[in-house]
Amino acid sequence: MGARKRSRAEERSEAAKNRYQAILRNCPTSPRKMRLVTGMISGMEVNKALDILRFSPQEASRKLEKLLLSAIANWQAKNEGVRVEESGLFIREVSVDGGRSLKRLRTAPQGRANRIRKRSNHVTMVLDSVNKEVENRSK
Repeated sequence: MGARKRSRAEERSEAAKNRYQAILRNCPTSPRKMRLVTGMISGMEVNKALDILRFSPQEASRKLEKLLLSAIANWQAKNEGVRVEESGLFIREVSVDGGRSLKRLRTAPQGRANRIRKRSNHVTMVLDSVNKEVENRSK
């Protein structure tokens, strides 16, 4: 590995230490449906986002609620002794990317077949804290 690649990789690993995230891969929901739900909670305070996801009727909201709880647990693992309510934790970024598509055939009239694409997606959720000094005190 060259010197530039190594220094860039070290920068990325240092930035990842201060980043609190959770990733959901191959979720069997279309990316379009997932983006509708993520649009409701992006940039929102964590407790308020949990309430919205808990009472939302979409199926994607259940999976996002579980992902958000996982991201909060990742934050708590690095900041022991700090309460979530005091930290001002919010959702900084939620990105939904298309995953693999399962290709299936459905019968059609006159001996034909139509292709069905069962889509899936990857969701990345990044949390950030408004009170940076609270995190620094805990370390």
